[in-house]
Parts: sequence; C-alpha cells; structure tokens
Amino acid sequence: MQLEAKSRREFLEKSTRVASLFISVPLVSSKSNSQLPWIVQTAQASDHLSESKKDLSLSPSLFVGLKESGAVVITCHRSEMGQHIRTSVAQIIADEMEADWKMVQVEQALGDPKYGSQNTDGSRSIRRNFTRLRQAGALMRSLLTHAAAKEWNVPASECFANAHHVEHKKSKRRTTYGRLAQAASKLPVPKLESLKLKTPSEWKFIGKEVKSLDFDAMLTGKASYGYDFELPDLHVAVVERPPVLFGTVQTLDDAESKKVEGVVSVVQLPALKPPAGFSALGGVAVIAKNTWAALQGRKLLKTTWNHGSNKSYQSASFTQNLLKVARTPGVVVRSRGELSKALQASNKQQTIAAEYTVPHLSQAPMEPPAATARVRKDRAEIWASTQNPQSTRTQVAKALGLKEENVKVNVTFLGGGFGRKSKPDFSVEAALLSKKLGKPVKVLWTREDDIKNGYYHSVSAQRIEATFDPQNKGKVTTWLHRTVFPPIASTFDSSQEQPSDGELGLGFVDNPFDVPHMQLEKGPAKGHVRIGWLRSVANIYHAFAAQSFAHELAVASKQAPKDYLLALNGPKRTLNLDKEGAKYENYGDSLDTYPIDTGRLSHVVERVAKMAGWDSRKKEGRSLGIAVHRSFLSYVATVVEVKVAKEGAWTLPNVYVAIDAGTVVNTDQVKGQCEGGSIYALSCAIGKITAKDGVIEQSNFDDYLVARMPQAPENIEVEIVESAEPPAGVGEPQTPPFIPALCNALFEATGKRIRDLPVPQRVT
Repeated sequence: MQLEAKSRREFLEKSTRVASLFISVPLVSSKSNSQLPWIVQTAQASDHLSESKKDLSLSPSLFVGLKESGAVVITCHRSEMGQHIRTSVAQIIADEMEADWKMVQVEQALGDPKYGSQNTDGSRSIRRNFTRLRQAGALMRSLLTHAAAKEWNVPASECFANAHHVEHKKSKRRTTYGRLAQAASKLPVPKLESLKLKTPSEWKFIGKEVKSLDFDAMLTGKASYGYDFELPDLHVAVVERPPVLFGTVQTLDDAESKKVEGVVSVVQLPALKPPAGFSALGGVAVIAKNTWAALQGRKLLKTTWNHGSNKSYQSASFTQNLLKVARTPGVVVRSRGELSKALQASNKQQTIAAEYTVPHLSQAPMEPPAATARVRKDRAEIWASTQNPQSTRTQVAKALGLKEENVKVNVTFLGGGFGRKSKPDFSVEAALLSKKLGKPVKVLWTREDDIKNGYYHSVSAQRIEATFDPQNKGKVTTWLHRTVFPPIASTFDSSQEQPSDGELGLGFVDNPFDVPHMQLEKGPAKGHVRIGWLRSVANIYHAFAAQSFAHELAVASKQAPKDYLLALNGPKRTLNLDKEGAKYENYGDSLDTYPIDTGRLSHVVERVAKMAGWDSRKKEGRSLGIAVHRSFLSYVATVVEVKVAKEGAWTLPNVYVAIDAGTVVNTDQVKGQCEGGSIYALSCAIGKITAKDGVIEQSNFDDYLVARMPQAPENIEVEIVESAEPPAGVGEPQTPPFIPALCNALFEATGKRIRDLPVPQRVT
C-alpha cells in the first residue's frame, strides 16, 4: 500500500510544478450571503494541505483546481465508505465546469472546519452540498470563458465552454482549459448572481450512470483503509475494555502478557466516567510490534473488573419494562382531532391493538474501527476510517490537551460505517497510546471488540391502538401510537430518558396517515449501554410498527393490503405538523423545500406494486408484502417476496424497490444504495444484541446474525422516479420499509404475525 501511495505522491509532486488555478468555496449558503467569498491567492505551505498541493504556486481550494496540464483536481470533503460519494462530488463539479471526465482526479479532504460539516451521516452529502458544488464548477467555467474572451478580445457572451475547451463560434477559435489556467487566475472573481448554472437538459454527468472513480482500486486492493495504514516504527495496540459500561479495572496481572515476543508495553487507559460521549471506554491496552503479538498478549491478561451500576442491566426484563411504559399514557407529541371523544363514540366500531419490539442492534461494518496516531510534543496526526474527521479532531485535541489546529486528521477509505465510525472513540484511544509510548500507534478493534463494546441501536417498544369501521372498507377513525426507547442523548447526558424531537421526527411524529383522530405519545427509558446512530436510526422501529400495523388493519378489515395502505395515506396533500403540536425538524431542512408530500408517497406504492406484479400475485401463488416510508426526505416503497419451505425456512426470491429521491446525481449508485440498504435491513431484521448482568452476550457473526448469501434476495429490482425536485437522501431511506414488508410477506405465506424482532430463521 505504501509503495503505491508513494509513487502516486511523486507523480503528483512532479505534475503540480506548473501554474495552476484554484478556487475556494465558502461555508455559508447563498441564502445568507449575496456574494460568496471566493479566494484566489498565492499558495502557502500548510499542515492542512494534501501532499498533491504542497508545491502549488496558487492558493489551495476547498473543492476544485485546474493544472496547466489540464488535470482537474477535485477535493471530496465527505468520507468514502462504499457509497461512492467521491465520484458523485466529482460528477457535479465536472458537469458544471464542462470538464473532460478523463482529466478528473479526486483526493480526500483533511478534517477541517473550513469545509462546513464533514460528518458523513444522515444521508446529507449531496442534498447539503449540491448547489455549492455546482457553483464551484460554474465559477471555474465562467473564469475560463472570460480568460479566453480577454485573450481573443471578444465579448465573453460569444464564448462558450465545451468538453475542457473554450470556443468562439464566430472566429472558430478554440483553446484548452489548461492553457487558460494562468490567465484565469488573474481575473476578478465574478459575483454569485452572475453565474449561470446549467439546466438539467444540459447535464452530461449529473443524473447519469458514471463508473466510480475508486472502483478499480477497491477491487484490486489498492485502496487504503484504516486497517491498511502503515508508518515507519508503527506499533499495534488492542484493548481489553470493561465488559460493562463504566466498569473499571479492579486488579491487573500483566506478567504473562509482557513475556510474549513483540509486546512492548501494557498500558491502563483512564477509566470512563458518565456520560460516555465520544470518550474512550478505558481498560487495558497491549501494545506490540505486530498485530499477532498484541492479540496474544491481550489473551494472557488477567483482569478483574468493578462493573458498576450497569451490572443490573438485563435486556429481556428491560424490554418488558418498556412494554409496560408503552401501555400507559405518555407525553403527547402530536394530536389531531379529539381522540378521547372519538373513542367513547366508537362502540359500533372494531378496535385492534398491537405491540412491537425491536432489540439492540450493532452497526457491524465489515471493517471494524481502526485508527493510527502519531503524537509529537504539541502536535498530533491521525489516520482513521472515520465518518466525522472534525469531531475526531476535536475529541483528540481535548484528550491530549492540544489546540485543535495542531491536530491533523487524515481520512482513509472506510470498509462500511453505518454510523459506528461517526464516533471518534477509537481515534482517541490511538492518540492516548501514541502519546504514552512516544511512537506511532495503530489501534485495531476486532470483530468481537466492535460487537461487545460498540454504540448500539436503541432497544424499543411500541403500542398502537386503532378503531376502524368494518362497514366502510375498514376506514380508520382513531390512531393512538406510543413509542418508548432509550434516547441517543443518554450517551451524552446520563439523566436523559426521553426521546428527542429529532428522534421522534424519524418516522413517528411525521406519520402520514389520513386519520381524523390521531394521538402520538412518547415514554421514558433509561440507557444502560452507549446508544448511537445506526443506518436510518429510529426510522427502523417506527416504520416496522406503523407499516406492520397498517397490514394488520387491512387483514382485520378484509381489505387488500396495497389498496388499504393507499387509503391510509389519503388524498394527495402536504402535511402541516405545527397545527397538531408536533416539533418536527424535517432532517434539518426546510419544509418549504422538502414538504411531506403524500402524493409522492402513494406514487412509489403504485410504482413498486406494478414492478412486483402485485395484482397477479395470488394467481401465481406468490407471497408478497408491501410497505412504504418517507425518511431523509426521500420516499421509498418496498415489496418483498418470500418463499417458505415445509420446515419453515424462508428465502427471498425477489425484492422490489421504488425510490423518489428528487434529483439524483448517479443513478447506478442510487440503485446500489437501494440494493445494499435492503440487504442491510435484512441484517437488522435477523440480528439481536442482548445483555445479561450488563454484559453484551454476542461477540461475532456466529451469534450476531447478519445476512449471508443464502438469505440475501436472489434478485433486487430498483426503479428511480424521475424528478426535478431537490436532491434528497439515498444512503438510508430504503432500509426502514424493508423489514415490515418482509414481515407482512411472511404473514401472507404462513399466517404468523411477527411483532417482535428478530425474525426467526424458521417461521411456521
């Protein structure tokens, strides 16, 4: 890996010893500033410049630069973890710039607040950056066009950019971007309002299938991940962490560990005190000259622990307590109509109630966390498979007592993240150990470490009660839904027991159903493990309950599930949750830009049903389940087909996904996310994390189940709704509807209703 990186660096150093043009993009949006502060200045050496820009004579840019050779250097400030964001960022800029795709290269940004948020989670990378990345490309195009016009002494309006050239039609003159770089760098930066962005009909890369720029490197093993990174004199550390959250070392005998050849030190890390936050868990680290020695040394540690108050945590009884809370009135977070009066007048209607539980889950990325640190006096440098380099920078600086500007964070490729790697605890461990040893240290988490000591998806319990009129196609007149789960906030404040507005906005308070009397309530729950983000977060359990219950209502009222779901969604409209007392954050984006549109929701239902051949399913003897959910501002409907053998083992012949994510950048990548997100949802459906006496009982894929080849769908079909709406999220919204669609399909096949996850391996 290092030989490959070195040769690349040497190539870039040689190729950048020429005049170049670099443009800087601001942190603020155009809404708050009429003129973006573009910067063009002489380059200066800086610890926060990448190696490929060290010798440039012009200022570095945040996003795009042009060399005299014609090469376009695009900097991606988001982490690459299999979603191919680096390619999408390049597509947007290159399209507006009118660049030749063969001349584009991408490099990874360092962790630095000048980029704005670099936290690669929440399906925000495109929707929060689409406009400013287009502006960066358009500005380059404008400067190059004006440079050519000045050279030819013609109006700029008569010049146009085309495929890495600027042309003047009247005189038939044509010149390359590279040749114009020097002259363009001397021009004044045009005002934002003067920039003309392309129309969608002019796009060459946006909205198209473009091969990932990193695909070949990933396939051939040239891509460097956190586990791969090497430095001279690098030491490897593994940590034996407390089995119970906030546990501490009682006794330690490391004599046998120190006898292992290659072990150089055994270090006791500072004990973690509440709240957990992003701090290291504490425990005992074994540092060695190689991974094998570190692992063998850890095995020989003789450690006893004080487990603390969380030793009382029993996940089975805790779930039952959550159900008890869900059966009692909670805090009302949204109310429509008059539920109590409607219930009193519903004696001629039927009532149905159901309870749903979801266990703790682990993100379980294929590459467990890994980080390398090199701490020298008042400076530190980190190489980590992190989703959030800025948070890593902040937490490492805090742990070492350094200024943030003296901490440099390099982002490697991530072998999956799913929210686990947005937490920088593993980088903090590496930094503390490097400082202690005085040498570079790479901390490796094993699979067992990650599953037994991670940040878990919250356990939850929900209860839904509804009345419906069996004489009127089962029309629902009342809907009461309670949700109870330990909030993520408990990780940062141990006293927090109520879900946040943000968590409730993930598929709960934004319930789209057209029910005249609706009341949504929350209940308290205490956290006993570190609760963190997992792909699609609270949408998983909220969609599971609401979409499963919709199917139960359809069955109880003897209605077709798809038609019943459409009836529940009601007529096309946009929801105003403020009128119903809900504090809805809409994933941090404006409801004016991204309204809750039930028309789009119903459209993907119709679309996926057609894809699956829904109306002919009974004639063909197929068992199908359907579900739909809006999350991360996208609309996704899923149909799962199951086949159940005599002994109850089930397989998935087909899965169908229809997604409306507004404007999409790379259709192939969106389809890939829908495929991967569906398989990830299958893992969430069959996985389970449990605790006994505060200790996590699972440790690897033998007892924490994830989807394997025989269980994965044989075929996944994806259709993307063509849309001119603003870009929405695509990394997470396909995960929530899969699980209820699966459970609904299993009911259709077996008559067995699954309300408590995980889904059994055999359903009879």
